[in-house]
Amino acid sequence: MRHGKTVNHLGRKSAHRKAMLSNMAVSLILHKGITTTVAKAKALKSFVEPIITRAKEDTTHNRRVAFSYLKDKKAVSELFKEIALKIADRPGGYTRILRLGKRVGDNAEMCRIELVDYNENMLAAKTETKATKKSRTRRAGGKKKEQPKSEKENKENNTNESTE
Repeated sequence: MRHGKTVNHLGRKSAHRKAMLSNMAVSLILHKGITTTVAKAKALKSFVEPIITRAKEDTTHNRRVAFSYLKDKKAVSELFKEIALKIADRPGGYTRILRLGKRVGDNAEMCRIELVDYNENMLAAKTETKATKKSRTRRAGGKKKEQPKSEKENKENNTNESTE
């Protein structure tokens, strides 16, 4: 049974796994997206998202914590300067996994993991659909009916009609 086994060991010892995830996280931060297997991408997602959340608040402590995981100065400065500004209002979900199919050599399921706010193609398509999308309703397409008059106008009309 699989009770309480939340970590995917990825067929590696703990030191190798931590180093691999650290290197993949640095590549993801510097290049804004990488191609890898689905299992590694899922492990990377749970590894890197808490680090990105820490980058929202730029303090010395948060920088040191991020550096203890990433072990790369350029990646930490990129994370706190550029990425943190773009994801400041996002409440989580900083990465996206796009499945690519199976690898030729060993038939492993491949995917692309990327930072959500940095995919230019998806951002352009999103703004394009917003511009061209019309609002759809389930109502009948008839003309709007005349709004009912206020009580004062009704009383004035009644008094005018009665005097004539």
